[in-house]
Amino acid sequence: MPASDAPLRIVHLTGSPVSERWAELSRLYARGALDALGAAEPSVEGRWEHVVVDVGPDGSWRFPSSLASEDLAAAAPVDRTDGIAGLAALDADVGVPQMFCPPGLTDHRSLLSLLGVPSIGNPAAVMAVTADKSLTRAVVAAAGVAVPAATLLRPGDAPPPLSGPVVVKPVDADNSTGVRLVDDSEGLRDAIDAALELSHAVLVEDFVPLGREVRCGTVLRRGELLARPLEEYAVDPVAKPIRGESDKLASDDDGLRLVAKDDEHAWIVSHDDPAVDAVQRLARTAHTALGCRHHGLVDVRIDPDGRPWFLESGPYCSFAPSSVVVMMARAAGIGLDELFTDAVDVAFDRSTVGGVAEGSRR
Repeated sequence: MPASDAPLRIVHLTGSPVSERWAELSRLYARGALDALGAAEPSVEGRWEHVVVDVGPDGSWRFPSSLASEDLAAAAPVDRTDGIAGLAALDADVGVPQMFCPPGLTDHRSLLSLLGVPSIGNPAAVMAVTADKSLTRAVVAAAGVAVPAATLLRPGDAPPPLSGPVVVKPVDADNSTGVRLVDDSEGLRDAIDAALELSHAVLVEDFVPLGREVRCGTVLRRGELLARPLEEYAVDPVAKPIRGESDKLASDDDGLRLVAKDDEHAWIVSHDDPAVDAVQRLARTAHTALGCRHHGLVDVRIDPDGRPWFLESGPYCSFAPSSVVVMMARAAGIGLDELFTDAVDVAFDRSTVGGVAEGSRR
């Protein structure tokens, strides 16, 4: 960590080497984070110096002064080799991976580690596991967390016999892409074929009757693993028995936008709600089992009897005000400056429990 009178140089890795949609999603969140963290600086001892390194789907790297479209366009593109050299030359104190595509969740986090830059959030190994729904299920189930029964299928595998409704999921897609609820053999075959166009494997998971659907974030704060207030999502046993891609992201003439960020789609659950304790216990268990560091995040289905079932984990936080972990922390009285400062401290701490510690004190 730099001397107390020196700025903390924070590099935000944004964009995507995979597609423009992934890059747009990354920049959408990162833009919000940079604006919010800049506004929070007066309440932070010392100062944060934010720099951006952006990766494009064409393989180019840029070092823009901001993520404004005009600044991105003005930044000279360089190839991957020069981009990595430029990243190393920044001599950053800490990195914030803001990329959501598979290489962004894994390879670019590993790159920060290779360059000796401690990164905020979870290391590449954790993100690789949680990017695969079948691996994630196996890890948390081994820790005693309830998961719906499921069958893993690869191309050429026969569909399992149906004994009730099932949810078909590509194992490594995000934002509910390719997820379908089916209850007949013909629909099952169609859903599996469609999912296999998006992924190398598919989960056919028993449908957990609704219930409710919630998310729970966890953060490591001053050595204590804390579960945050739950966020509940608008679902309905008849009209919307599962959440789909259209419930999370949408595109219009202004570009990509987030859907589930208003009171009609999602809301914070009261701390005295009877579901809270069981879901928070599940979230803490999953955090530790998966090896998460500063923060974790789980999606949970609550059946009509009140039992929580683990669905999946997406343990990242962009530190934008619209990021779920930030919203949950705010509901618990923790401001963005505190949340981010805690994350920086954890990034520098090799002794962090519950995960693989990356980086070292600089």
